Amino acid sequence: MWSGAFASTTGSFVQEVAQSWLVYQLTNDPFLLGLTVFLNNAPILLFSLLGGVAADRMDRRKLLIGSQIVQMLAALTLAVLIFTGYIEIWHILVAAFCTGIGQAFGGPAYQAIIPSLIDKKDLPNAIALMSIQFNLAQVVGRAIGGVAYAAVGPALCFAINGFSFLAVIGSLLLLPCTYVPSKTQTRVMLSLKEGLNFVFSNKSMFSLVLLAVATAFLGVPIMTLLPVFARDVYGLGPEGYATLAATFGAGAVCGALAVAWLGNHPRKGLRALFMQISLGLATLAFGFAGNIYVAAVLLFITGASVLSVFTSVNSLVQLLAPENMRGRIMSVYNTSFRGSMALGPLAAGALAKNYGASMTVSLYGAALVTVAVLFLIKNKHVREL
Repeated sequence: MWSGAFASTTGSFVQEVAQSWLVYQLTNDPFLLGLTVFLNNAPILLFSLLGGVAADRMDRRKLLIGSQIVQMLAALTLAVLIFTGYIEIWHILVAAFCTGIGQAFGGPAYQAIIPSLIDKKDLPNAIALMSIQFNLAQVVGRAIGGVAYAAVGPALCFAINGFSFLAVIGSLLLLPCTYVPSKTQTRVMLSLKEGLNFVFSNKSMFSLVLLAVATAFLGVPIMTLLPVFARDVYGLGPEGYATLAATFGAGAVCGALAVAWLGNHPRKGLRALFMQISLGLATLAFGFAGNIYVAAVLLFITGASVLSVFTSVNSLVQLLAPENMRGRIMSVYNTSFRGSMALGPLAAGALAKNYGASMTVSLYGAALVTVAVLFLIKNKHVREL
C-alpha cells in the first residue's frame, strides 16, 4: 500500500507543479490558481458523504481502483491536449473537477482500509508513515516536475502522473481482502444519517473536525499562492518554484516523522494545537519575508507544522471511529477537511487579486494563531485528548 501510494502520489505532485505554473502562465491570474484548487476539491463537498456510505457497503479495494482509473484518464487527457497544442484553461478546470470526483469516492475507502491492515495500537504510526509517504512524494514529485517542465514542457508531467496510477492499482490488487461489508437493508440516506449523527453527537469527534476545517482553510493557501511569490516576488522560473514547493514538502516529511516517533504518546490534541500556533506564526512571517532564504526556512517550518496537525488529528479521528462506521465517519471528516481545502484557496485567490499575495498569506497566518489559542482556552475536548 505504501509503495503503490508513493509512486502514484509522486506522479500527482509532478502534475501539480506543471498545472500550477501552466495556469498562471496561461492566465496571469491568481484567482484562477485558487479556482483550480477549488474545483479539484469541490466534488469532496458534493459526493464524499456518499463515498463513505459506499466504502461501508462494498469492497473497498474495488472502489479505490475505480477512483484511480478516473484520475488516470483525466491526467492522460490533459497530456494529450497539451501535446497537440489544444489546451485551454477550461480543460484544466474540468479535469480538476473530474479528478476530484474520483477522490471523493476513493478518499473514504482509502482512509478506512488502512486501519484494517494493522493492529489498533500501531494506527498512529501507520497514519504517520502514510503522511511521510505523501510528503516524501511531494519532495520527489515537485523536484521532477520542475526539471521536466523546464526541460521538455508540461505534457510529460501530466503523462507521468497518468501512468503512475498503474502502480497504486497494482498494489491494491495485491492487498488481502480484510473487510467484508455486512449485508444491510438500511437505506442509503439513513446510513448516511447514522454517520453524521455519530460525528455531531460525539463532542471530541466534532471538535476535531472543526479543528481540521480551520487548519485546512487557513493553512493550505500558502501553497496555492506560491507561484505568485516564486515568479513575482523572487523572480524565479518553474524550477525555482518547484524547489520552494519541495522545501515545504521536506518540512512536512520531518513533521510526519516526528509524529511517527512519538507514536501512541498521550496529549496528541494539545500537541496539535501548539503545532498550529507554529504554523500560524511561520505563515504570518512568510507573507512579509523579503529574502528567499528566510522564505525557504519559513516554508520548511510551515510544512512540518501543518503535517503534524493533520496527522495528529487524523489519528485521533481514526481511533475514535468504530470499524462498522469508519467509512462514513471518514467521509464526514474528508468532506469537511477537503471542502475547507477548496474554499480556503478560492478565497485566498480572490483576496490576493485585490490586496496582494503577501497581505493575504499574513492574514491567514494570524487567523491560524487565533483559532489555536481559542481552542487551547475554550475546548477541553481537543486539549485533553
